[in-house]
Amino acid sequence: MEHVHQLLATYGYWAVLVVVMMESAGIPVPGETILVSAAIYSGTTHKMHIEWVIAAAACGAILGDNIGFWVGREFGRHVVDRFGKHVGLDERRMKLGQYLFDRHGGKIVFFGRFVAFLRAFAALLAGINRFPPLRFFAFNAAGGVVWASLFGLGGYFLGESIHRIAGPIGWIGLACAIIGCIVGWRFFKMHEERLLQQAEEAANRQKA
Repeated sequence: MEHVHQLLATYGYWAVLVVVMMESAGIPVPGETILVSAAIYSGTTHKMHIEWVIAAAACGAILGDNIGFWVGREFGRHVVDRFGKHVGLDERRMKLGQYLFDRHGGKIVFFGRFVAFLRAFAALLAGINRFPPLRFFAFNAAGGVVWASLFGLGGYFLGESIHRIAGPIGWIGLACAIIGCIVGWRFFKMHEERLLQQAEEAANRQKA
């Protein structure tokens, strides 16, 4: 924790923005940790203003997610087209992924921000599945602002005790996401052909 405080003392709001942006873009750095640490630092030393800590974290989250979205949109589909067949991702299943993202992508982008580990990949998946850029930006911005505000204010008012809350919330979210994936996979396998047909019909309507 000492090196985090040193980082904040040296670079201030830029440290929050850059680290959160890197995590959101898919680089494994502790974005949530530096947000909470900066909020605690603000509340205990008053050398940083909490409103600017929250703004820096929100901007970092939004910028990083947009980088991840762009990477997924520009390069992700090429990688999937080339290697997806080796893991069962054929053209029909890619259409299904896009179909499901069209229907539920907003929720994935918004709530993915609050789930440990997954927040680095929601934007990438949105880009790969061709989620509409304006809708992505709206849900991404909303998620980034709400996330930064909740954890920033939590760290500011609760101090060090927020670490005992923030960590479990993220891991509970991850556990719920894993359970949701398992349930969703079982549902998919039971209704695979019907869902694939619906996805193809939706794709054909878009082309018409």
